[in-house]
Amino acid sequence: MDESRARDILRTAGLAQDAEMLALGENAVFADGGLVIKVGRAPELLERAERELSVAGWLAEAGIPAVRAAEPSPRLADGHPVTLWHRLPDAVRPTEPADLAALLRSVHALPAPAFALPRRELLGGVERWLRLAGDAVDPADADYLRERRDGFASAAAALTPRLPPGPIHGDALPRNVHIAPEGPVLVDLETFSSDLREHDLVVMALSRDRYGLPPEAYDSFVRAYGWDVREWEGCAVLRGARETASCAWVAQHAPVNPRALDEFRRRVTSLRENDPGVRWYPF
Repeated sequence: MDESRARDILRTAGLAQDAEMLALGENAVFADGGLVIKVGRAPELLERAERELSVAGWLAEAGIPAVRAAEPSPRLADGHPVTLWHRLPDAVRPTEPADLAALLRSVHALPAPAFALPRRELLGGVERWLRLAGDAVDPADADYLRERRDGFASAAAALTPRLPPGPIHGDALPRNVHIAPEGPVLVDLETFSSDLREHDLVVMALSRDRYGLPPEAYDSFVRAYGWDVREWEGCAVLRGARETASCAWVAQHAPVNPRALDEFRRRVTSLRENDPGVRWYPF
């Protein structure tokens, strides 16, 4: 789905086709007045969109600062889910890792909601992303990532956690926290799951190792949360799974974006060469 297709879906959903585009990733995200509109890339994302709206309502009831839905159910346009959200005020400052850690502590203290949360299928999107990449990526690289996916899926299933499992955000990055005038607010709720809490913590450890997060910033995250996931023997397994998923995620953009293809090649080469120090760049 490119921007033009996403705008066609907006029109079909009865929304402003000239809305401002904010992002084009797993969803096309637009802003229109006081609303943020998320258009799902594929029809099979409807169930996830419905769950994200349920999560938003649950977090509101629990008093967790999080983005709030403007409509209780997705609209369906040409088979694509479209969800509407209240737009947050402009951020008053950049998000710090400690802001994320504080919100994660609150989420990790919650009991399970009344509705079912799925397991964190971190590797579940790999096949779809590689399928979307098509011939833009080397078939040998795609097969390599499939092999990694299968190996890490088996290893992750055998892990013994240090923390009690339960609700997690699933994509715990500072970019998914917005600093509103009232304080930090959790956004992008679509990956909420019930699984190992360590999933949320490995994200920042990988940010330190792969994406250039300064060590002192990572240390502030650890202090605010109260534990360093790198002390856990399962950390390398969840890190490897997330690296595999992140590499495949970039691949889906390769057919239309040369920068994505370059980044995909950088990532897959570093995995093939078992070089954990190669810098990856956000995309």
